[in-house]
Amino acid sequence: MDSITWDDFQAVHLVAGTIVRVELFPEARQPAYKIWVDFGMYGEKKTSAQLTQLYAPNDLIGKQIIGVINFPEKQIASFRSQFLLTGFYTEAGVVISTLERPVPNGSRMA
Repeated sequence: MDSITWDDFQAVHLVAGTIVRVELFPEARQPAYKIWVDFGMYGEKKTSAQLTQLYAPNDLIGKQIIGVINFPEKQIASFRSQFLLTGFYTEAGVVISTLERPVPNGSRMA
């Protein structure tokens, strides 16, 4: 594993946001959802995530997540992804990164 510098880490904008909307994404190659997140001062952004194995859409609404908001946008089928929702791969499916207690939307990881 390569080491990174503090400046490398600071270049990644890891930001807290709250999931406000979730839809099925039938056009995706792998089962996925379209997800909209309120990132406070950074606005509402959308992404696609393969979370269908562990989460129903209603389970995700209101969850506060951690997103990388400074990646370039990516086209996924008919949908434009604007951020990366962070999580961890497990044998059961992807587990999303959430916060231990609420923080204001738009808060940056320290």
